[in-house]
Amino acid sequence: MSLKSVNDILGILQLEAQWQEQPFSRLLKCWQEVVGVKVAAQTRPLSIQRDVLWVATSSAAWAQNLTFQRKNLLLKLNQKLNHEISTPLIDIRFSTAQWKQTPLPDNPQQTLSPQAHPSYLGDVGVAISKPELKASAKNAQIAFEQWARNRQERSHNLNLPLCPQCQCPSPPGEVQRWGVCSPCAAKFVIDQAGNKE
Repeated sequence: MSLKSVNDILGILQLEAQWQEQPFSRLLKCWQEVVGVKVAAQTRPLSIQRDVLWVATSSAAWAQNLTFQRKNLLLKLNQKLNHEISTPLIDIRFSTAQWKQTPLPDNPQQTLSPQAHPSYLGDVGVAISKPELKASAKNAQIAFEQWARNRQERSHNLNLPLCPQCQCPSPPGEVQRWGVCSPCAAKFVIDQAGNKE
């Protein structure tokens, strides 16, 4: 019986663990590094079948765009996984089919916070206590007057730009995006749709 050092035994165990690890799990570990953070947020590798990598995408536009880049991605993946998988990947297929069905806990979806939205006005709303809310709910006229007063105060305090069409105070993001406030933009779209019929 020969005695081996702890380092030798740990080295052997580490090699065995690498041999037992599946190629797909190795690919998952390096996916974000190979494709980048933005692409990784919109994609999810699903499986490797017959040396073809199947990837779910968040939209058809992402699937199409990545299909055009698949040769470049294949080259990067095969270089990265060169010594770790037995046969190189021959293709990548992108599809939106399983995007919703396979959430990954370590790849959370990025969500847009309300503060990042162009229409966000800040925390300037006037707090209404529950008794006031109950009283205003009983009388629609009082509720409307409170709403109008709060809106005027908020608009005045924020120095909001006026919509060029209706002259109502509007969030700056709406005026920048559409050139008018969102109700005027919606009315324009509805009017255009009515004119086409």
